Amino acid sequence: MPTTLHESRLFHGGPVWGGVHRLSVDVEPHAHDFLEIAVVGPGRGVHRTSQGEQAVRRGQVLVLRPGAWHAFGRCRDLVVANCCVSAQALRSELAGLQQVPILRELLWTTPVAGGPHGVAMTQVEPAAADEAIDEIGRLVQDLDRAARDADEGRGPRAAEGLRGVGTGRAVGRLVTVLGVLADGRVDRDAGPERVVHPAVAATVARFEAAPAEGWRLDEVAEAVSLDPAYLSRLFRRDTGLSPLGYLARLRAERAATLLVESDLPAARVGAAVGWDDPTYFARRFRDLVGLTPSDYRSRTRR
Repeated sequence: MPTTLHESRLFHGGPVWGGVHRLSVDVEPHAHDFLEIAVVGPGRGVHRTSQGEQAVRRGQVLVLRPGAWHAFGRCRDLVVANCCVSAQALRSELAGLQQVPILRELLWTTPVAGGPHGVAMTQVEPAAADEAIDEIGRLVQDLDRAARDADEGRGPRAAEGLRGVGTGRAVGRLVTVLGVLADGRVDRDAGPERVVHPAVAATVARFEAAPAEGWRLDEVAEAVSLDPAYLSRLFRRDTGLSPLGYLARLRAERAATLLVESDLPAARVGAAVGWDDPTYFARRFRDLVGLTPSDYRSRTRR
């Protein structure tokens, strides 16, 4: 049975985790409760998601939001480097990445927009992919070194395991990887850059803090002192979604985690994230994730 990868078991308290792999066997369908950035190097293979199967090529960058699932097949010496980011960190200490337009598009806007089911794909120059893979390799070395120091009781923060490197050098590696990928994109837009409007940021923070609340557009607009139509325009400009569309994606990501990590019936999972009607929950989850709640649980649960 395929598994879901959990940040609580992989990240050891830090916000970043990584790995570099040379694949010659299939990687079965699996999901994550964290965000994954996969950089494709040399080799051959296909990538499978809810949107179907596609041959991978060197320089392809795959971004998967929490709850999204994927797999690799027919691999022949396929190099894939993973740089993974804690979902909690994206809502807290790394939330500032949203203020960089090209990173906001890569990590939030494109994979969250309607249709992709939490998966985004872009292309970078081969040299940029190689550089990013090398930097992810250094991230792995940093994490391995921190793990050894923790096991042996060395270093001033050894008692905290990987948390020390997670809040310092590893975050630096993440920012470097993102910078290399942003600069190396072959389809990057040369248009003017914009920061997220404060009203959008404030509304997102409300949604993140309490996604199960019965939010209404007029209420959230009143909370940030804007007309609902104007707030909706700002939201679409900055996230690619309407306010309630963004909330729905957030609920789907939280529901995906609950489906795997708890024994709650699917109907109660829906109610826990704000969708009280089981039929409506099943339909919305399928639209956003690409599987029904029961199929998602059966495919990804340990």
